[in-house]
Amino acid sequence: MHICMASDFFYPNTGGVEAHIWQLGQYLLELGHKVIVITHAYGDRVGIRFMPNHLKVYYLPFLLYPKQNIKWPFLFDTFLQIRRILLNEQIDIVHGHSAFSPMAHEIMFHAKTLGINTVFTDHSLFGFDDFGSRIHYSIVKQCLQQCNHIICVSKAGKQNKALEHEAIPITVIPNAVDTKVFTPDPSKRDPDKITFIVNSRLVYRKGVDLLASVIPKICEMDEKIRFVIAGDGPKRILIEQAVETHNLHERVEILGSIPHSHVRNILVRGDIFLNTSLVEAFCMAVLEAASCGLPVVSTNVGGLPEVLPAPLIRLTDPTIEGLLYGVELALEDLKQKRFVPPAEAHKMVERIYSWHDVAKQTEEIYRTVIQQPTSSTSYRVSRYLRSGMLGHFFLILILIDHILLLAANWMNI
Repeated sequence: MHICMASDFFYPNTGGVEAHIWQLGQYLLELGHKVIVITHAYGDRVGIRFMPNHLKVYYLPFLLYPKQNIKWPFLFDTFLQIRRILLNEQIDIVHGHSAFSPMAHEIMFHAKTLGINTVFTDHSLFGFDDFGSRIHYSIVKQCLQQCNHIICVSKAGKQNKALEHEAIPITVIPNAVDTKVFTPDPSKRDPDKITFIVNSRLVYRKGVDLLASVIPKICEMDEKIRFVIAGDGPKRILIEQAVETHNLHERVEILGSIPHSHVRNILVRGDIFLNTSLVEAFCMAVLEAASCGLPVVSTNVGGLPEVLPAPLIRLTDPTIEGLLYGVELALEDLKQKRFVPPAEAHKMVERIYSWHDVAKQTEEIYRTVIQQPTSSTSYRVSRYLRSGMLGHFFLILILIDHILLLAANWMNI
């Protein structure tokens, strides 16, 4: 099969979605398929690049939303380039990733116009507690109306999506971790310190407000405690303010964004991994930390209870008090040496998670979707006619997309 992965989130950016696309693409290549990735340009990384195993990546130059590393959702500015790529590469199926990626939705939208079936993997959960979340939820719901199959990375994610898309098949395929890369090395830990590792985008959804509040209080628990924080984002300033206010410059190391290839070397420095997410469908960072032998303290939200067996993770309420209580228990476990030994924790993760299994399950979904008839224009129109006022707006977008296709075919461009 000729497969196109589509998302705003890919290397050199780092994160769970980026790692998922990379690993899935590599294993699909090993299974004999052709895989390309379409994403937006990153700085001077523009045009076509080839990565290991001849993974072909298109870095397309489009206007990006400030500080978010996502494309502005203009929709039609991508049509000609996407049409040319999908036709030249003879793509059989388009696989979009992340509800927060305009490029994923736009490329799947154009693929449908070209008669190519689509699969979507959702890596996030939607909240409904504010106006912005509800608006985004409504738009994504319309974008996925004609997706052939949805993959969720957790059961919590499936429940979240089942509320929106009753007629679309939804399958749970968890993330995985490359256990050959994420291996323990206790010798890298500082025996004179208790090091907490944080590896996260510094955004609201990752609970950075909580993190900034608890860091000073955790440091008060023991003078040996140190923090190493990997990641960047608009909420980084909160961490920096907490460090400045409480004079923690010697105890909190903020690394900023680091390449994914360096993450393991950061993790093995730690004694405990701390995750403060407010909304999370799966959380690759927690899985990578456990694979490196770190005990995990994490908020009990979304799909996080599904990620690791109980001996490897201590779940807490997503509050300051809950996190502090969980950290206190973790510190006591550390002193009493009640944690699962790093080598044993690594083996537990290795037995549960395999990218080969993820690729095989995804491959089966591809085969099912490819055999389905492509959606006719009349079917797409009828679906949106039944979808309320916002659906009528998407109906106009479909008609414009088909007019662009007719014009492009006529002019042979």
